Amino acid sequence: MPARPTPRRAPLLLTATAVLAAAVLTAVGQPAGAAHRTRAPEPSPPATLCAPAGTLKGGSGQRADVSLCASTGGAGTSLSAPASCERAGTSVRYTCLTSGTWTLRRDGRTVASGPLPGGRENPGPGTYDVSGTVHVRSSPAGVDLRGTVHATLTLTDPKPVPTHRIEVGRRTLRPHTTTTLTYTVSRDSDEGDGSARFGLIGEEASGVELTTSDARCVNPLTGRYPSTARSMYALDCALTDLQPGRPSKVVVHATLADACTTVVSKLGYWTPRGQSLYTGGMLAGPTVTCRP
Repeated sequence: MPARPTPRRAPLLLTATAVLAAAVLTAVGQPAGAAHRTRAPEPSPPATLCAPAGTLKGGSGQRADVSLCASTGGAGTSLSAPASCERAGTSVRYTCLTSGTWTLRRDGRTVASGPLPGGRENPGPGTYDVSGTVHVRSSPAGVDLRGTVHATLTLTDPKPVPTHRIEVGRRTLRPHTTTTLTYTVSRDSDEGDGSARFGLIGEEASGVELTTSDARCVNPLTGRYPSTARSMYALDCALTDLQPGRPSKVVVHATLADACTTVVSKLGYWTPRGQSLYTGGMLAGPTVTCRP
């Protein structure tokens, strides 16, 4: 029987509709005109690095094993000091409550410090000496200890390229005066959108009042509804028009009574990539000081 001829395959035709669909799939999720633009890499997911930092002991057999931990990923690094406590005369372990302060040093130089737990901007990769002045408590274990602990942590996350800036025209306040502070908030990156939360906070006990006629800003409400009391030492602004080359200005009046106070500024911004998490950031702005 003669061999049957091998059937020839029809040529593959790519219709105009298929080309259009492919183009749409390629460009979906990207801004107009950016189909061929290289997107920034996804930020690293949060990771926690811990190291044993020391053991605190009390006179009645109290004991607490303390670690120092750095949670990294994105623009910030958060420090904490988890501790495990042991009841005197037993081997039962409890999770303790810890508070206090931390200091981050590199090559003998202080890089950052703050409360425990708490965070600051990502200091960048490197090996850091971390010290903590801690207060460790556990009611079930009967532990109430204070002391200083130390650890060495090696961070690997790169320091993110700054995407936003906060500048202020004046840096000094004086008691019994009202000072006008003009803040300039800029977005320098094409990534993300124009939305950001800009905040100012003075020292509550000083009696400072931060006011503005800018409709984007409010003094935060305090207390439970229907309370209308507001924290006059703080200001919260919702900025929605930040674009590269088009900074936003916020004019604030800081009124001081007898006491001096500093005024700190911060910016929380969003860099959406679809529905993925960890794409926001916090930026610390300049601190306005006070001269008696």
